[in-house]
Amino acid sequence: MNIYINPPRSDWDQLLARPSMNNQQLVDRVKPILAEVKAKGEVAVHEFTARFDGVVLDQLQVTEAEFEAAEALVEEKLKAAILQAKENIHRFHAVQWEPVQEIETMPGIACWRKSLPIEKVGLYIPGGTAPLFSTVLMLGVPAQIAGCQEVVLCSPPNREGNIHPAILYAAQAVGIQRVYKIGGAQAIAAMAYGTESIPQVYKIFGPGNTYVTAAKQLVSQEGVAIDMPAGPSEVMVVADETAPPSFVAADLLAQAEHGVDSQVMLVAQSESLAQAVQAEVERQVQLLPRKKIAQAALENSRILVTERTDDFVDIINAYAPEHLILSVEDDLSLGEKIHTAGSVFLGHYTPESVGDYASGTNHTLPTHGYARAYSGVSLDSFVKKITFQKLSKEGLENIRQTVEVMAAAEQLEAHKRAVSVRFES
Repeated sequence: MNIYINPPRSDWDQLLARPSMNNQQLVDRVKPILAEVKAKGEVAVHEFTARFDGVVLDQLQVTEAEFEAAEALVEEKLKAAILQAKENIHRFHAVQWEPVQEIETMPGIACWRKSLPIEKVGLYIPGGTAPLFSTVLMLGVPAQIAGCQEVVLCSPPNREGNIHPAILYAAQAVGIQRVYKIGGAQAIAAMAYGTESIPQVYKIFGPGNTYVTAAKQLVSQEGVAIDMPAGPSEVMVVADETAPPSFVAADLLAQAEHGVDSQVMLVAQSESLAQAVQAEVERQVQLLPRKKIAQAALENSRILVTERTDDFVDIINAYAPEHLILSVEDDLSLGEKIHTAGSVFLGHYTPESVGDYASGTNHTLPTHGYARAYSGVSLDSFVKKITFQKLSKEGLENIRQTVEVMAAAEQLEAHKRAVSVRFES
């Protein structure tokens, strides 16, 4: 990680830039996959599974016997951890449900809004080098609370044709029965268009590699909703002189090990702290099983040094990080000034890992600067909100003139007549 001392604001855009991707090249590769699945259904899905995952499957859906076998393979300690995490996530998301509140805006005019579940949702769970069973909880729990009628889960199979047992155990823990051994863009296509055995869903959730991300964005142009635009994982750590360098380095590496295209950023209060953290990163990365992945991610990463707290705030809000760790003495005060971040972790004893797994907040968050306009996944993501209104004759009479005048001013005579006709008799 290169260190930049008091960089001028004119250099910030360049220093805070994410790794560039050839989006058109991605689109050109993904579009034919979507088209094949749309046209040929599960025949195409099987072909792509053989080509990309290296396995020929007899069937795509996970059987009851496979669920049982998977549960037996998950050690009891991990089962207990999954259930504890599920409980915390449930507790945090359950209170997000909005009760119906009827408001009388004028005498005789009642308005209210009601939250209803999205009936059919699809969840994509990455497998590969890091099977994200924690994401099953992050998406499955709010889907369960919302009352989604049909939840479809897709995750890529390994070379033996199996999904990681912890993913299947987590799926059972949140009541998901329809699980399919499909990965990549073909999984997104299967959920978006439906196949012989996979129902078409109305909204697709979940992280993935660049191909999955491109596929989600493409199907969203065809009427299928997605949770949010997303890209490689990222973290920004802001540290002052009270921050232990070993803690900061560990937090940076926790994100760097996600993938070679991940990015980790440190904003440090002094050059000495920056150098101490850099030394710790170099020491700790050697201890990681995913050392090569983390080292590749570190090539996309930087350390910015500034003594001004105001610069801390401006740099954070300019970058709009997916994960933000405020490893500073006055973390609550600094946190109040942040208005662009996916999720904020306050203080020296709040590593980003707790949010990834078990504190209760959701780890499906906007990346690549989308935190400027998008929120992370919550219960709201799994419901649609419908407004209702009911007017009595008195209520319509009370608002009649307002509506008629506005409709006439917009030259929409039929709008005006829809009100006035009710009083002509």
